[in-house]
Amino acid sequence: MVHRAAPAVVVRDLHARRGTHPVLHGLSLSVPRGLVVGLIGPSGCGKTTLMRSIVGVQIVQSGEVTVLGRAAGTASLRGRVGYVTQDASVYDDLTVRQNLAYFAAVLGATRDDIDRVIDATDLAANAAQLAGSLSGGQRSRVSLAGALLGSPELLVLDEPTVGLDPVLRVELWALFHRLAATGTSLLVSSHVMDEASRCDRLLLMRDGEILADDTPAGLLAATGTDDVEAAFLALIAAHPSNAPAAREAGDS
Repeated sequence: MVHRAAPAVVVRDLHARRGTHPVLHGLSLSVPRGLVVGLIGPSGCGKTTLMRSIVGVQIVQSGEVTVLGRAAGTASLRGRVGYVTQDASVYDDLTVRQNLAYFAAVLGATRDDIDRVIDATDLAANAAQLAGSLSGGQRSRVSLAGALLGSPELLVLDEPTVGLDPVLRVELWALFHRLAATGTSLLVSSHVMDEASRCDRLLLMRDGEILADDTPAGLLAATGTDDVEAAFLALIAAHPSNAPAAREAGDS
């Protein structure tokens, strides 16, 4: 394990907008190497904007994002960072294997690597099937398989388990931890609180801010709660933005 190495991602004072609407408000965080880090928060809190900033496809107003020691979006990172969006990135008129062969050619990955990622994402039975005929969950798995090609050092996965059956969700989380055990760093977003317990470390996010950065056990201990959802609610209740009266009293 490489937990003591420099972080895979460092974000400092990041501000970003969606149109004219501010989404990230001076956000700062780090993603350690070799861990499964969960980015947990409700839909619309800014998770996708943050992830897009990390992979270098989001226009930001100010701040600094460093990925694997380089500025986010640097060309040399393309083969070192795998990214899975919420919408499956596949070509409907190609089979699963043809999709992966195309992505592998772009990345310079081998045919053996295609077989590896097909097996890892349980797509062997669908390898010859046109992507356009797959279910939503299967299409998401093809996107994940593409992101695994070439053994990237960092995986940025935007709600990768949405729409998957419970058995496959458990299998994918097991895969994430196997990857982390070999040194891969993973940032996995979810709005499902019960997935938080599967992470090595948690970033709890709300309204473009990080409310907590801790292990699941540390978070529960700090909030005196029994589950992550209760901890999240406790953090929201304690957040200064939810106590205007207290602030006014302190100012008087």
